[in-house]
Amino acid sequence: SVAILLYLAQKFKTPDHWYPSDLQKRAGVDEYLSWQHTNIRAKGSKLFLMKVLLPLLTGQPLSAEKLEAATEDLNVVLKQFEEKFLQDKPFIAGSEISLADLVALVELMQPVCAGYDLFEERPKLAEWRRRVEEAVGKQLFQEAHEGIMNIKNL
Repeated sequence: SVAILLYLAQKFKTPDHWYPSDLQKRAGVDEYLSWQHTNIRAKGSKLFLMKVLLPLLTGQPLSAEKLEAATEDLNVVLKQFEEKFLQDKPFIAGSEISLADLVALVELMQPVCAGYDLFEERPKLAEWRRRVEEAVGKQLFQEAHEGIMNIKNL
């Protein structure tokens, strides 16, 4: 959870870029972390639940109309994310990766794992993803997402 990430960043005195001591940069991280709960997380998780988990549990796929509406809701917040938070910066809080980027990408991987490649037609978002993966390490990123990437094989 976000609260645990903030606690760990402060308790273990992680490098400053993760949760900046500069109040303006920290406010950017906090702003995203507050916004994402009802936007990226809510819409990305909803699509994942509808496209993967509910069919697994019920044995029935959801209607195309419901999936289309959920996808459109996610597309709206992705546009907001690009315009408001990424803008023309390499990362959400500026020139260095932060907890905001980490949380954002983890949430966006849920719809990707459900078969919706939201990066495919969004070059700005795809470039940001590449930078985040490189900053945390591609192998670590892949290991962290291995379970969810294979969820459709259940």
